Amino acid sequence: MAYLDWVRVAVLVENSARFASPYLGLHGTAFFVEAYRGGARLGVLVDVGQNPDALLYNMKVLGVSPAAVDAIVLTHCHYDHTKGVSAVLKAIGKRGVPVVAHPDIFRPNFVAEPYLRYVGVDVDDSRERIVESGGALILSKDPVQLMPGLLTSGEVRKRVDFENVKSPFRTVSSDGRVVEDDMRDEIAVIASVRNEGLVIITSCSHPGICSIVKQAIELTGVKKVKAIIGGLHLVEASEERIRKTVEFLAQQDIDLIAAGHCTGFKAQVELYLKFKERFTPLYTGMVFTF
Repeated sequence: MAYLDWVRVAVLVENSARFASPYLGLHGTAFFVEAYRGGARLGVLVDVGQNPDALLYNMKVLGVSPAAVDAIVLTHCHYDHTKGVSAVLKAIGKRGVPVVAHPDIFRPNFVAEPYLRYVGVDVDDSRERIVESGGALILSKDPVQLMPGLLTSGEVRKRVDFENVKSPFRTVSSDGRVVEDDMRDEIAVIASVRNEGLVIITSCSHPGICSIVKQAIELTGVKKVKAIIGGLHLVEASEERIRKTVEFLAQQDIDLIAAGHCTGFKAQVELYLKFKERFTPLYTGMVFTF
């Protein structure tokens, strides 16, 4: 397994902003990951939130130039992670920017409660629009190496038992039937940092954060988890599932959990009670260096 010398993760979009913060809070996530190995550097934008103007504003305040983005990872189809990616690509101003995602990311995705609502990739961010705007789509179910020591998780195929729960999302099958959408398209980004361990950036954790952690360890062979950063999608989870999730994570060797977006208050409380100073809520403008 190759290792990065170091990595920096900046939170560009998150639901919350700290007191007196100059950043804009917005439902969704976007992270800027800067990875360094030897003399090489790669800047990866992991999701774009749901408003390109807000994203670009936060980037400016944080001192991140759009030109510093070398690649984009879209973790899954939902609008609060993908909306405006074509506009962001135009702001980056390059041709052939790799845009890594799951092959099913452009499928229809919607909810039916409390009423019918489309929540998938916006029509302005179609395959064609992304390519026209400078993106080069790399659609893969398998892990994709972004650079040695930095890769995507690929599709999370094996889920721990308590994370196999019913999904509120729906899609349309190839034979035209409305079926449950279990969000197989969600991927995470995994950084393996020399002498530190794994840094896992996960936007929503629809497949389950425990399943994602297990896959990251299996993919890399690295058992030490330095940090988990992102959304854990426990906002509507049962107390039993929250408890089992926290217990599983407590069994791992984790130095930091920075969780927000779709994690939910109850889960954040339980994580704090278990991890104490090793847990922090996630806020727009945070920067982590490992």
